[in-house]
Amino acid sequence: MIYTVTLNPSIDLIVEVADFRINHLNRIERESKFPGGKGINVARVLNTIGVQSVALGYIGGFTGAYIQNALESEGIQTDFVKVQEDTRINIKLKTGDETEINGQGPALTEQNLQDLYKKLERLQSGDFLILAGSIPPSLPTTFYCDLTEKYRIRGVKVVVDAGGKVLAEVLQHKPFLVKPNHHELSDLFGVPIKTMDEIISYGKKVVEMGAENVIVSMAGDGALLFTNGEVYKASVPKGEVVNSVGAGDSLVAGFIGTYAKEQNYSKAFQVAVATGSATTFSEDLASKEKIDFLLNQIIIKKI
Repeated sequence: MIYTVTLNPSIDLIVEVADFRINHLNRIERESKFPGGKGINVARVLNTIGVQSVALGYIGGFTGAYIQNALESEGIQTDFVKVQEDTRINIKLKTGDETEINGQGPALTEQNLQDLYKKLERLQSGDFLILAGSIPPSLPTTFYCDLTEKYRIRGVKVVVDAGGKVLAEVLQHKPFLVKPNHHELSDLFGVPIKTMDEIISYGKKVVEMGAENVIVSMAGDGALLFTNGEVYKASVPKGEVVNSVGAGDSLVAGFIGTYAKEQNYSKAFQVAVATGSATTFSEDLASKEKIDFLLNQIIIKKI
């Protein structure tokens, strides 16, 4: 089974206003809302490609109830820890340009932390645990490191999609997969990384630091997979970029969902890039139809 953890989920409210004016009454022309958060995005895309998962994390109040109901209506299994304060709402205001206003989210208690630990005890050898997004300030900064160390020993394949100090520290505990983009790779090593040769060199260093598999996304230049001592490059299909939010989460879902079914790294990488691209070319997360349409356009080459 695949388990996703979203520590600070949200309702993502997208509103479109044609002529937004400060200090005036503005009317929304079109709006939509989705359950949000990186782990939740992964769970939704896994469901799209026909792979079951369990969404874990924290929800609270009427906003949390909306997220749980929305996911379960899509057929996604949930087992959230309920907290006292409301789950946050993140607003994306589209007025030609885009402005994001993100909520802080609820403060989490020690009891909340212990409750999540109890839910994680069900994990068994061969399961996947996907830890995605930032760690709230009310939780230990070592949260992802601690879980990676604990569950890797049990035979769980732990995926960590985070950057900065969290990524640097978690590598020593040998996660199954990390997915930095080339900017996060630069931040990790504190040097500008611009050329393909530099990305390959530093991607290999991430493997040397402990990651079992590494995917480095490079936006319009494709992506690289480092696995089993080999490096593979994926092309990207052509299309109009509509939405970059959730593309990385979709890539993770495509890779892990396919690998869990087929145990084939190259095929998983191809589906991953198709899935991430499908989200980029869509208003919401990737659809099965768009993933299938793009799949044969993704060429995987061993470098």
